[in-house]
Amino acid sequence: MTFKRPTSMGLAALTVGLFAATAAYAEPTINKGDNAWMLTSTVLVLLMTIPGLALFYGGLVRSKNMLSVLMQVFYTVCIVTVLWALYGYSIAFTGGSDFFGGFSKAFLSGVTPDSKAATFSVDANISELVYVCFQMTFAAITPALIVGAFAERMKFAAVALFIPLWVTLIYFPIAHMVWYWAGPDAISDAVKAIAAAGSDAGAKAAAEAKLAAVNADAGWVFKKGAIDFAGGTVVHINAGIAGLVGALIIGKRIGYGKDLMAPHSLTLSMIGASLLWVGWFGFNAGSNLEASGGAALAMTNSFVATAAAALSWMFAEWMIKGHPSVLGVISGAVAGLVAVTPAAGYAGPMGAIVLGLVVGVVCLFFVTAVKNALGYDDSLDVFGVHCIGGIVGALGTGILVNPALGGTGIMDYTTGKIADYEFGAQMISQIWGVCTTLVWSGIGSAILYKVVDVIVGLRINVESEREGLDLTDHTERAYNM
Repeated sequence: MTFKRPTSMGLAALTVGLFAATAAYAEPTINKGDNAWMLTSTVLVLLMTIPGLALFYGGLVRSKNMLSVLMQVFYTVCIVTVLWALYGYSIAFTGGSDFFGGFSKAFLSGVTPDSKAATFSVDANISELVYVCFQMTFAAITPALIVGAFAERMKFAAVALFIPLWVTLIYFPIAHMVWYWAGPDAISDAVKAIAAAGSDAGAKAAAEAKLAAVNADAGWVFKKGAIDFAGGTVVHINAGIAGLVGALIIGKRIGYGKDLMAPHSLTLSMIGASLLWVGWFGFNAGSNLEASGGAALAMTNSFVATAAAALSWMFAEWMIKGHPSVLGVISGAVAGLVAVTPAAGYAGPMGAIVLGLVVGVVCLFFVTAVKNALGYDDSLDVFGVHCIGGIVGALGTGILVNPALGGTGIMDYTTGKIADYEFGAQMISQIWGVCTTLVWSGIGSAILYKVVDVIVGLRINVESEREGLDLTDHTERAYNM
């Protein structure tokens, strides 16, 4: 199929490109307004993880496991932050192969207060250190999502080993495959060189070869033409399928299906979900990388899709069960945030509302009917909300990007124009992105769980599980009353 370049308002977290323009063209400049917005967005994404995700998950488990979830999420943020600086950024966002970046920026080599990272506009850059930190928060929240699937039964030593292995072998390569490309400045310079060559056949051939090389310098999924504004594949499908695999390998909680395992504090979960929504504006609108109309569109879509999904889940549950629940409405809101993530900068607001209405019902169906029918114990519905919501969002993005439906279309940087929309070709590209993530993360995660099980063991013993992980793993209680 024909490869299409990302829109200038699109593809969250696509990357640094070439930081020095050719001598023939002007040096890209750092926009202080964009820099300020990205600093703010980075902090917002951290907020949605700690305390947002930690409180959301913590309130959903039983009180004897509250601290264990908080510890797992906090540890994940800390360990991934260090690994990202050591080698994660380099693996994800430097050239190398279609599947794995290189080590040219390991230990943040060459990344200074003066180095630049590309945005989605030619000759408009942000500070590379800001971009490093922004992408660091994405890397941190993704494995933190996984812990909800095996909550209340996986020993902390296993979590402590699994998380660094998973981000290294699963997250960093997926981020490279989906988000790495040479950047708009590199493409623009190559196109200008072709034009400057004029009738000089040799110079023109060399310039065209340079453009081909620039286009080839991208990740596997990116070159397939898949679009993912802020992480539907990289974050949500990636974490969701890893969570399901973990839940299946570790097994069900003792008493699952027989004992009451109600959330111990929906109040805390409500606070956590609200912080997630607030922080998600940094996640989605920040992924525009510029304080422009694209960020405004992503913000608008993150409002309306989330609200629509919360209402969709609530009313569907009301009709099915005879009552609306707080758990349902906040779960619906998270499902809406998940689904709109890949579409935030591509869909129009009305399309985003439709996406929210659809995903609320679909995710409710998976966390109730499908989960009950298959009998797996995904403690906090990581698969049903994040993986399924991410798939709905990724496929929906391929539809809603259509300008005829109010979408933005996809920018072709070689022509400087929005490319013609082709439904079949774009949906095939989206399917490539979804399937690549499912296979890489699903199989890779299964192998890693088995490795961790051999080294330290995955599951706590029966007595410890009954007593609760707070005491057995951490010798602390969440509440002393």
